[in-house]
Order: sequence, then C-alpha cells, then structure tokens
Amino acid sequence: MGTDRVKKVCVVGASGKLGQYMVGHALERGYEVVGVCRERSVPKLAGFEGRMTVVPGPTNDPEVIRRAVAGCDGVLTVLVPWGVQQYASGTAQAVLDHARPGARLVFSCGWHITRDGKDKYSRMFTTGVRIAAALGRLVRAVEIDDQVEACRRVFASDTRWTVVRGSSLEEGESQGLPVWSRHVGDPVLASNLTRRVDFALFMVEALTDDTLVQEAPAIVGCRTPSAFAHTGGSHDLPGQNT
Repeated sequence: MGTDRVKKVCVVGASGKLGQYMVGHALERGYEVVGVCRERSVPKLAGFEGRMTVVPGPTNDPEVIRRAVAGCDGVLTVLVPWGVQQYASGTAQAVLDHARPGARLVFSCGWHITRDGKDKYSRMFTTGVRIAAALGRLVRAVEIDDQVEACRRVFASDTRWTVVRGSSLEEGESQGLPVWSRHVGDPVLASNLTRRVDFALFMVEALTDDTLVQEAPAIVGCRTPSAFAHTGGSHDLPGQNT
C-alpha cells in the first residue's frame, strides 16, 4: 500500500506512551487520526486537541472499535494485557471484525510472542516472562497469556496484518527506524533495546510497507551495538529473512 493510499488512521490505545508517539508520527505524515482510549485517559491526549478525533471507551468494546475504525485505511493497535477479562484478545478481535476489508492492521506486542515457534529465548528471558505472568494473575492486573491469544487470532486471520514485537524499551530522542528480524535469538537483535519513539515509528512506517504484510518482525534500535555489528555501521537494513 503506497503512502498516497493511506489517508485516515486509527490508533487503538492512543493515550499510552507508545500510542501518543504513534499519534504524533501519523500527524506528521498528514494522516487524519482517530484515537481510542478509556474515558479517564482522554486528558492525556490534550496536547493533540483540535488535531485528532478521540473516541472514548474500552478498546475491547466492539461498538467503540466499530465507530473508531470506520473509514480508516490503517489501524495501529497496542495490545495491552490489562486485567483478567481478555482485554488484549477482545481488542484484537474487535479490530479484526470491524476494520474495513483491505485495511492495514498493525499490532504491537513483546518479544515473548512467537509465530512459528522458531524464536530462541534465553533462560533469563523465559523465567522473567513466567514470573511476570504469575504475578500479573495473582494481583489480577495483567494477563500475558491473553496477549498470546490475541496474536494467535491475528496470525490466523486473512487480513493485511503486521505484528510488531518490541524489545526492551527506553525513552529518548529518535535514533531512526529500528531494524528487524523474523526470529528472536538472531544476532542482530542481541542488544534488546529500542527507543519507544522509534517503536512507534516502525508501527507507522509499517502502514505503507507491503513487505511487512503478514509478518511478525522483532525489532531493535538501529544504533544499538548488535545492529551496528550486523550492518557494518550502516543503518539501511532491510528485514532479515532468517
């Protein structure tokens, strides 16, 4: 899908840090932007007042999503595993059900999501995910398994989806478009660090990158040591097909 075919974009989860960066990148490209967030979080979008439309409500509410994505050429969705009420999978399903046919659907998640089982994780990483999942269930705050289910539904769909799998994140000025690989464990990803603003940049860029359709790229910052080692100092890196 060329840039000229993207006119209107919906950001689902617009009030979060990643969502706000995506809103900013989308507005810079001249897109008409619709944002979805919980009603209590609407004030976080005050800096964009007059420049975007906000649809308040739970992102796993099908009616809220239906209204928000109407007429949108692309939908950028933050799959947040909040609570224990299938929030992530409900959000993903609502987007899959109500986005217009042919729309570009770009979802965000973490490295723990695997599409084909070929990702290679360190023992420390897998232990950390298990602990986070157990603690989340204990306090009924996070449901990591539901994020896995959300991505399973996306992978099984015949839509024009991309699932962007983020490394550990940090704040800071943009360093440029992250580099990516199909599998966690590939050397280019070893640094495991990306600026959050650049994670958002990759999400927005994916709207017009047809090579990412039905791909689940795992990303890392383009200025990290592992990225430099792989490119020989060049930042112009296409996706790895490993």
